[in-house]
Amino acid sequence: MQKPKLQAAPADTESGASADRKHVMAETLRRRIVSMDLAPGAVVDELALAEEFGLSRPPVRELMRQMAAEGYLELEPNRPARVSPMSYQSLRSFFLAAPLIYVATTQMAAANATPEDIERLKQVQALFRTSIEENDLQSRVLRNDDFHFEIGRIARNAYLMPSLRRILIDHARLGKIFYRSPTTSDMQKDLEKAVEQHDQIIEAIALRDAQSAGELVRNHMELSRRRMAEYVIPEGLNVPIQF
Repeated sequence: MQKPKLQAAPADTESGASADRKHVMAETLRRRIVSMDLAPGAVVDELALAEEFGLSRPPVRELMRQMAAEGYLELEPNRPARVSPMSYQSLRSFFLAAPLIYVATTQMAAANATPEDIERLKQVQALFRTSIEENDLQSRVLRNDDFHFEIGRIARNAYLMPSLRRILIDHARLGKIFYRSPTTSDMQKDLEKAVEQHDQIIEAIALRDAQSAGELVRNHMELSRRRMAEYVIPEGLNVPIQF
């Protein structure tokens, strides 16, 4: 009796491994962009990414198109992909739009949150608090991003989520630029205030108090806006005038 022929490994096993590598590449690339390891406007080398993550170029191109749609990258015909730039106009647009998006998503989260959602949000907040206590700049920027993304997820609104994603990209990058390790007690107080505001936002969402949740996140955004504005418009140097 003939022995049955050995069959090749199922195609979906190979495609599954490729999908895993693609997922890892996506998360790594997003993290590099929001942490400013890849600077705004920097060229993203498609071939280098393919080699680094063991992928062929088609899935890399597909992922880059997806990330361009999310706002991480800019794609132009016959030009290499670049990290989305940050300009005067983009910053102005950010400060105009961010409060609107944060308030809307937070109010919707207050209307939709389940006990499981609240528990998950508290877990994310615990990680943010730890990053503040440990004075970990990169971690606190990313954990703040996670906190507001989780609120967006709880809001469960397919129309707002793309806008929130785009806002969070630049909020994280701005945070990495402006929120260096606190050098003054005033800045440290702002960071402690941010932790306190997160706790208050969670409480308002848990109580389904949409109005209070919206006001709290508006004040929270103002804290960031004020600190960022101080960075952009620093005090002049005190230079003695001699005659």
